[in-house]
Amino acid sequence: MGCICSKGIPANDYVAENHCKERHLKSNRSSRHGTSLRKEESVLHSDGGQSDAMARLILNQPGEENAGSTTESDGAEKVTSIGKVGSAKPLRQERPTMEDGIKRVGVHNNNATPRIIGVVIGEKGALVIAGWPSWLTSVAGEAINGWVPRKADSFQKLDKIGQGTYSSVYRARDIETNKIVALKKVRFANMDPESVRFMAREILILRRLDHPNVMKLEGLITSRVSGSLYLIFEYMEHDLAGLVATSGIKFTEAQIKCYMKQLLSGLEHCHAQGVLHRDIKGSNLLIDNDGNLKIGDFGLSTFFRPRQKQPLTSRVVTLWYRPPELLLGATDYGVSVDLWSAGCILAELYAGKPIMPGRTEVEQLHKIFKLCGSPSEEYWKKSKLPHATIFKPQHPYKRCVAETFKDFPFSALALLDVLLAVEPDGRGTASSALRSEQLCSMLMNYLVNHIKPGRTV
Repeated sequence: MGCICSKGIPANDYVAENHCKERHLKSNRSSRHGTSLRKEESVLHSDGGQSDAMARLILNQPGEENAGSTTESDGAEKVTSIGKVGSAKPLRQERPTMEDGIKRVGVHNNNATPRIIGVVIGEKGALVIAGWPSWLTSVAGEAINGWVPRKADSFQKLDKIGQGTYSSVYRARDIETNKIVALKKVRFANMDPESVRFMAREILILRRLDHPNVMKLEGLITSRVSGSLYLIFEYMEHDLAGLVATSGIKFTEAQIKCYMKQLLSGLEHCHAQGVLHRDIKGSNLLIDNDGNLKIGDFGLSTFFRPRQKQPLTSRVVTLWYRPPELLLGATDYGVSVDLWSAGCILAELYAGKPIMPGRTEVEQLHKIFKLCGSPSEEYWKKSKLPHATIFKPQHPYKRCVAETFKDFPFSALALLDVLLAVEPDGRGTASSALRSEQLCSMLMNYLVNHIKPGRTV
């Protein structure tokens, strides 16, 4: 449920007809049927012979890093359609729910860490995934398993609302439902398998997550001609960074608490599902006109297992929201990286601007130590961080979070002091942050309502 006080701020897969029909096709097919199957085969192998490799979801494996107009504006962009092989009638395109898709792909196993690798498939597997372009199925088949692609001509682009290095975002109308949606167009350079594999991981993650404060992936649009892929999301009118930067907008304490509760609730769900976001920042926190906040952009996210060490990259999280351990080269980390970023967001909401806008990694680390203090000697020895010898300060810094933000409300300052702990273990969890914030709010309400002016406690 959104924040009332903030209102007004501005994939059916083919149905293979079982083994008996396959045997019948193999032994009795006419030359017409043979031609049809050969044509289907040629489409599926149009990727230079690489289509025998598709991505599989391997559970319980460690590892991580390998892991307005219509869309006719892409040129003569043809949209895939799915029909039954050997049948004059194409299958009616359906729109499976997210829950159906997740059950099929089997990503609700909270103790499993999906990993995308290539394995050999046979003709039956190729028939199941027919209708999707071979460059996608060859490395990302499991991510799209259970879904059918939506048609591009089912949407009308209204305007472009975002642009990135590898993607563009459009506001569009779903012609079938008349609903306004956001279309994220992803471009792949020369169909690079590694880039597609990263995209597949993002899709898998989005299909695992199902929470009111996390952006929901509603479907996919793909084209064999342009080599692009569209992700369909619900449309949100604002992002938090844009609102913070808008002159004349100053959030009330009630609004900030509401946004932080939603952010921490979304993170709590992500972490419970074994997902690290790794890029929490204002522009990735989307807000609608009713004050509902949703975490978006899972492009840098990864699956993790809390009690099992696994090497992760430290080159994640936007610089201003990156925790000190990542700046020091840590490859063994967990939910604490997202909590640090959440702490930066909390302070930014009260201050009205980013609190540590470093230009380089060295400057960013200096700003962190200056505000949050430097880690203890025990931490330096125990962590054995790759860049510790380079960046460890000669003299320890004193922590001054409370002094710097003395004008913040008591409940916010208490939570901020935890989230911006310079040592990761001190940041707790999203669940503990939610509990502490609620307890502080209860305490403050009690003091306001029961303590008379001039009386001390």
